Amino acid sequence: MKRGALLCFGVLLGTAVGVSVGAPSLFAQSSKQPVSTLGKLSGQVRDASGIPQLGATVAILSETPGAATTYLFLTNTEGIFTGEKLAPGAYTVRVTLAGFLPFLEKHIQISPNLTTTVRIRLESMFASIEQLRRPPVASAAEADDWKWVLRSAPDLRPVLHWDETDPPGTITSSIVVEQNVRRPLGMVALTDGARRPGSVSNVAAAPSTAFAYDQKIAGSNHIVFAGQITPDEDSPAGGIATVWLPTGSSESGPSSTLVLREAKVGNNGLTFRGVRLDQTETLALGSRFLVRAGGEYVLVGLGAPASGLRARVKLETRVTSNWYADAIYAALPNGTTPNDALNAALEGMDAPGVLRDALNQLDTFPALLMRDGRPVLESGRHEELAAERKLGTRGVFQIAAFHDDYSHVALFGRGSSLPPEEFFQDFFSKGFAYDGGASSDWGGRVALREKLNDELELTAIYAFSGALVPVAEMDGGLREGLRNAQRQSVAAKVTARIPKSGTHLTAGYKWINDTALSRVDPYGEAAYQVSPYLNVGIRQPLPRMLFGRWEANAECDNLLAQGYFSLNTRDGQLLLVPAFRSFRGGVSLQF
Repeated sequence: MKRGALLCFGVLLGTAVGVSVGAPSLFAQSSKQPVSTLGKLSGQVRDASGIPQLGATVAILSETPGAATTYLFLTNTEGIFTGEKLAPGAYTVRVTLAGFLPFLEKHIQISPNLTTTVRIRLESMFASIEQLRRPPVASAAEADDWKWVLRSAPDLRPVLHWDETDPPGTITSSIVVEQNVRRPLGMVALTDGARRPGSVSNVAAAPSTAFAYDQKIAGSNHIVFAGQITPDEDSPAGGIATVWLPTGSSESGPSSTLVLREAKVGNNGLTFRGVRLDQTETLALGSRFLVRAGGEYVLVGLGAPASGLRARVKLETRVTSNWYADAIYAALPNGTTPNDALNAALEGMDAPGVLRDALNQLDTFPALLMRDGRPVLESGRHEELAAERKLGTRGVFQIAAFHDDYSHVALFGRGSSLPPEEFFQDFFSKGFAYDGGASSDWGGRVALREKLNDELELTAIYAFSGALVPVAEMDGGLREGLRNAQRQSVAAKVTARIPKSGTHLTAGYKWINDTALSRVDPYGEAAYQVSPYLNVGIRQPLPRMLFGRWEANAECDNLLAQGYFSLNTRDGQLLLVPAFRSFRGGVSLQF
């Protein structure tokens, strides 16, 4: 049964790859039909306060050599203009209106079968004087943090998503580009704590300083730099990351990431060194299919090298205006980063800003384990078929069936005097990481995510899948005393914002019906940002100080310390911890 299911999935994946490879020839064959090779450009012109502007003159100029084509439009009462049947290529948009400063944006790409929507904000000629008269207010980015749009991410521009404004019976893709939108240039964060205690390949549970800077190169081309350092005397660590975004966002175009990390592992003289290369691409195939593909190569060294090549592909299909079907192949672990952009588009979740995403890249190495005295990486693969239904404009319901196949399952715990050739000790948390061996299981998931109002959001998930559990009697080593068993889980998460104080509060709980030493549905946990047992997070904007936007944050995982399991093995007394009780907090500045 397993072989047949994997064969079916392989056929599906091969078909998707074949379609993507053959896409250029399909487009070439359809060049005889004018409609299929032309694109659209539409947009809305507003002033700084968000009021649509009537009668603005919009000039669209082709940048193609030898094509001196200019299109002129006037905005209507809603500030909207539309240019149809535009040849693919780069265009310049110029907007003029009496009483406002002229607006000019170059290198706006028009693609076949796609509608590029430009949202333009005009500045008043007296904007500088008005800015001096206004009292200090919170940054405009505050509202963006809580703007929620199904299958799109507002703070990552441009965004490739399904266009919901077409007449019934038509299905087209759309690229939305927001021009003249302010985005933070940099961030500095002072933090303490770890998201994955016990893993030496991730950021340690120690005080650290991190920074990120977003540098615009030309047009929408951006490169983001990030760095982190833990200045501990006995076990210093640090890392740097570079993210190149040709379209300014990882959602609508390619992104290339390079991460370097080094950490001294206690006083034993060992040093962890890691390199991670990641490439991601988003491609629209015709009017019904969207492919998000990527891969990463991880190379780490700790006395001996360990490496892994990790691929991911997601084929999204719009069946009707409210129903979507998705086929997913991803490597496990699929990311410990909150608000992963690849999954955010699927679940309708807010994807991270480019600064925070770059910082998260520093903490996405898979766990480093030891097996018979040599280092290995936590690794596996996830295959999933999912169906989704949009519930109005504020909710999404998903049902999915999946298969997880691990070659190295990471288990975490605490113990003393353990053999170093099997148990990898973490200097800061005093925990260990252990290779639980291979595991293969099937599972399912039913999830609902809905925005009840502008300040309250609810997520509910039921899932079942296999997990490693201990046998009744354990006479040998830990690995020989583990087996795979089905476990069920129910999770709920509430995300709220208190209007007056601006406090962002997240509280969630995931219940598991019996002992589980490994995670139940790890892919779903990362996609919906839930973790086992009780978890609480708070983000509090601070009063304006000097410059920029200050914010304090705190995250507490497994607050009640549930799920701990003690057992005796020939290696010694162990306390296995599927989810550590941990605290992470700090203060950050965006400017």
